Amino acid sequence: MGETLIGTCSWTDKALVGSGWYPPGRRDPEGRLRHYAERFPVVEVDAGYYALPSERNSALWTERTPPGFRFDVKAFSLLTGHPTRKAALPADLRGHDLRDPELLDEVWHRFGAALRPLAEAGRLGAVLFQFPPGFVPGARAETVLHHIRKRAHRWPVAVEFRHPDWWRDDRRERTAALLRDLDATAVAVDTAQGLPTSMPPVTPVTSSGLGVVRFHGRNPAWGTGSKEDRFRHTYTREELRAWLPRLRFLAERVDHLHVLFNNCCGDAAVRAAETLRDMLDPDEDTR
Repeated sequence: MGETLIGTCSWTDKALVGSGWYPPGRRDPEGRLRHYAERFPVVEVDAGYYALPSERNSALWTERTPPGFRFDVKAFSLLTGHPTRKAALPADLRGHDLRDPELLDEVWHRFGAALRPLAEAGRLGAVLFQFPPGFVPGARAETVLHHIRKRAHRWPVAVEFRHPDWWRDDRRERTAALLRDLDATAVAVDTAQGLPTSMPPVTPVTSSGLGVVRFHGRNPAWGTGSKEDRFRHTYTREELRAWLPRLRFLAERVDHLHVLFNNCCGDAAVRAAETLRDMLDPDEDTR
């Protein structure tokens, strides 16, 4: 049975900071991370998607967390083909055309440099490459995935698709085989079902080293509306209990399983993480 680490997709989300979950005296950047790391063993750095992380911050995160703590870092938007604002780039790069291959090379270089302190300290859990809904299955997408894996050859890579065709019944095994060939972890997701953009809740194992599950919430505005609309959801114990067999299936087949909650409205994510952690306790079935 692999080690299961449960956490959330951010410790700095404004809604969480404003929820009162952080106690007085621990609401500054250092205090928040230390408080979080006393309660959970893993977190996702979702801020890496919105702006390039920095070496300094990675070094500080390492200093402020205990041995064994893991950071899963979400890849910068430009690296996964998402629309990227020039303002998200470092100031000295904003004069470049976003399609300039030299700019992309430099962004890859800086992203890798920022991860180095985490990797050297053994704190880098995975680098999450989450692709946009328009990233559809096909030869072009497979070429992109191979190119990214070569660039990211030093890191544990996790891949999350947002187009449901990747995991449709008639395509599922080909997708899994592709990720196995890349030694990349297929990210399993929980989202609202019955929508055109709904991702199937499948749990393929494509890397023996790592499994990743991300709980996005079940708001019917998934894929539309504001961020708050898309991710506003409070998981019930019944909803989480239905996932227990899947999580145990994954944990039996990988060395490490990361389970991350992305229903980031108020303290909903941390409360769901706490609840699931208790439910995975071996004594839960007798309660």
